[in-house]
Amino acid sequence: MILQKITNLLLALAVLTVGCTESGNKQTTSNSIYDGIEFEMPQIEEPVIPDYTVSITDFGAVSGGIEMNSDAFEAAISAVSEKGGGKVIIPPGIWLTGPIRLKSNLELHAQQGALILFSTNKDLYPVIETNFEGLDTYRCLSPIYGKNLENIAFTGKGVWDGNGDAWRYVKKSKLTESQWNKLVESGGIVNDRGDGWYPSEQFKKGAEGSGDQNVRDDLKTIEDFETIRDYLRPVFVSIQNCKRVLFDGPVFQNSPAWNIHPLWTEHLIVRNLTVRNPWYSQNGDGIDIESCKNVLVQNCSFDVGDDAICIKSGKNEDGRRHGIPCENLIIKDNIVYHGHGGVTVGSEMSGGVRNMHVSNCTFMGTDVGLRFKSTRGRGGVVENIFISNVYMTNIPTNAISFNLYYGGRSISEMMAEGGMEKSTDLLPVTEETPQFKNIKISNITVNGANQAVFLQGLPEMNLENIELSNLVLDATNGFTIIDAKQVKISDVKLKTKKTGAMEIFNCKNVTIAGLDYNYKTSEAIQINGQVCENISLENTAPSVQEYTSIGPEVKEGTVKF
Repeated sequence: MILQKITNLLLALAVLTVGCTESGNKQTTSNSIYDGIEFEMPQIEEPVIPDYTVSITDFGAVSGGIEMNSDAFEAAISAVSEKGGGKVIIPPGIWLTGPIRLKSNLELHAQQGALILFSTNKDLYPVIETNFEGLDTYRCLSPIYGKNLENIAFTGKGVWDGNGDAWRYVKKSKLTESQWNKLVESGGIVNDRGDGWYPSEQFKKGAEGSGDQNVRDDLKTIEDFETIRDYLRPVFVSIQNCKRVLFDGPVFQNSPAWNIHPLWTEHLIVRNLTVRNPWYSQNGDGIDIESCKNVLVQNCSFDVGDDAICIKSGKNEDGRRHGIPCENLIIKDNIVYHGHGGVTVGSEMSGGVRNMHVSNCTFMGTDVGLRFKSTRGRGGVVENIFISNVYMTNIPTNAISFNLYYGGRSISEMMAEGGMEKSTDLLPVTEETPQFKNIKISNITVNGANQAVFLQGLPEMNLENIELSNLVLDATNGFTIIDAKQVKISDVKLKTKKTGAMEIFNCKNVTIAGLDYNYKTSEAIQINGQVCENISLENTAPSVQEYTSIGPEVKEGTVKF
């Protein structure tokens, strides 16, 4: 009797589960990911994929990496689409293909052992109207492309390879001599200086023209852009204006430009991914989440050639015109092995970024750890950012960096060319003035960095309401704080290898409490600038006055002990 009751209960639960699935009710992520979130966060909806499955081999796909399978991929996707959606299985093997155009209600499931390799034949990637680096422009069609869709999923343990080496410019300084010689022998063109390699003459023509970093702003028509097609490197995975998108399990590697680029997308889940690019890959970002809403990035691994986890919202006038912020983001439990930044906000943030939670992440050898960047001309507001429990080791530049003078270079490149800028020019505040405010960073451990913390706002728009607490920092240099107001720093253990724990320049309403540092010289804490106001040093080292240097321009009474 008891056994029969249990059986009936299990059958009832099974029927209920099937009924919910067939009725198309939206699934949501686990409630546990919302624990400890500091802002009101909507539940993120997962895609709902109909229960219909085909394999690419059903449509003539041939493994081996020699025969093209574009038609098989297209036919398989069309077959499930005609049924209202479903799953396309990619079995173990090497599957060579041209670009894949996505459709709604589609799951691409790459099984363990599957390698999807995209063709290097650029004729397969036509120039299309799109958006790149925050600007409306033309680029080549992405290897994986979807626009105006719903319910998209990438699952399984297979590998998606964008064959990016065929697209990218390579600096000689980033290769060994034998690697460089092998690259030159493979074809392409070496530039006139002999320090860079272009994949083709067409790429060289595109690179040597004027432009805004990687976007040619002097060309106007699609015909103009087609003359430099090889230069118009696409992002690997382009997801635009979509709803309910899931990445769960696969490897995405070797992208022509950025690896994964969700743009204007709602309900985005990225979990259990491995994202890889060669460390020398120009603009080889991991994931660029741009103007998206309700986002989770969890339990992913990044080893890339540029910023790893990037948060953006458009650039300059184009970004402000679209006016779509990036908001409601949870970034948890990720590892970054290499990249220009572990988690980065900007520099394309003209539409604004708000409500972002970052926790339990580890950065090992990234150029910068936590990286916030912008510049005059961007506009946009970055606010309500909460970061905690981040662990970093072997950071060659700044563990925590706010730089409002970003010029398109990594911090390593900026340091090699003379260091960071420090401007006292006060310009008018306009819609082009970027603003960063209401940012809390806590429970950070840094074991090895060139500089522990670098905070730099603009004279006309200071960083505002910045809180840093419970920090354990081992770095060559300590803190630099420039053009900031309402800054609270508390409970910091700082070990530096050079004299100087902290430099404060042109700041207002700064409170430092509970700073324990190893260098106790007469200039351990330096305070300078004509607009310093209300600097308070509380519960710091014994006889802190002995270790504080106050510049002649600082008004008497500004510094309180």
